[in-house]
Amino acid sequence: MKIICIGQNYEDHIKELGSKRPEEPLIFLKPDSSVLPKKNPFIIPPFSNEVHYEVEVLVKINKVGKFIGKRFAHKYYDEIGLGIDFTARDLQAKLKKAGHPWEKAKGFDGSAVISPFFSKENFSDLNDINFSLAKNDEKVQIGNTKDMIFKIDELIAYVSQFFTLKKGDIIFTGTPVGVGAVAKDDVLTGFLEDEKVIDIKVK
Repeated sequence: MKIICIGQNYEDHIKELGSKRPEEPLIFLKPDSSVLPKKNPFIIPPFSNEVHYEVEVLVKINKVGKFIGKRFAHKYYDEIGLGIDFTARDLQAKLKKAGHPWEKAKGFDGSAVISPFFSKENFSDLNDINFSLAKNDEKVQIGNTKDMIFKIDELIAYVSQFFTLKKGDIIFTGTPVGVGAVAKDDVLTGFLEDEKVIDIKVK
């Protein structure tokens, strides 16, 4: 299983980071060892003092595909989920400044939270899905897939130019504005539409 992540896919988040709108999707990967086991707490790693949450809509690939045309992309996924991409922001900044790859800041153990998946037929419009994240019962991120710069089918078509997509691969489609740091004893709850699908403690 590959975890393929899309960076800077929401305008307000780009402004939040002080970055420029990308001309094409920004891609990075997380290893399968980054998946946080079900019912486990998220443990802040000892190498970071500034871990940020980033809530994202997820897509699970259902069959092998390469060089997928955008008009055929909808055939390559049946399920939608929610995830949290944890980022060691201080480590990422240090690596970026040195011109080094920043996989360590994105792909460390436990950095990928993945909710249960739901049939895409449950959603009337995949380009109009509400999702959000609360920290200690206070909403900190509120997003809608209509605000994506690159929509789901565009992402699948683009990613498949570089990586063969296989059944079970998961795409993190980008995070909206509102990312922030976690602290010990925080509780994070994620919502897909109005349904709570993520509930984890921070240790």
